[in-house]
Amino acid sequence: MWHDVSLAMVHDNSHDLTVRQMTILLSIYLEPPPHTVRGLAAKLRVTKPVITRALDTMGIKGLVSRRRDERDRRNVVIQKTLEGSLYLEKIGDLIIEMARELPR
Repeated sequence: MWHDVSLAMVHDNSHDLTVRQMTILLSIYLEPPPHTVRGLAAKLRVTKPVITRALDTMGIKGLVSRRRDERDRRNVVIQKTLEGSLYLEKIGDLIIEMARELPR
């Protein structure tokens, strides 16, 4: 089923995200905020530059936005966007559609 969903996303010219980027995006959208570069790096067990590069790509695509934390200027807070919400909703719809087509 995941193959069918992925293929449908490619055919639809959806945003082309790596598994790491998708994991970061799902973490931001499914887990309670706040989300920081430092926190995501710890969760995924990667360096902060790895997270920053992934967020750069997702930011260009409009899937997330970033801002400095006003309480601690060293932290960068990652926020949801409408584009990101719609993208994940579309993936959810594809998963539901593909699951309905599975043999019972």
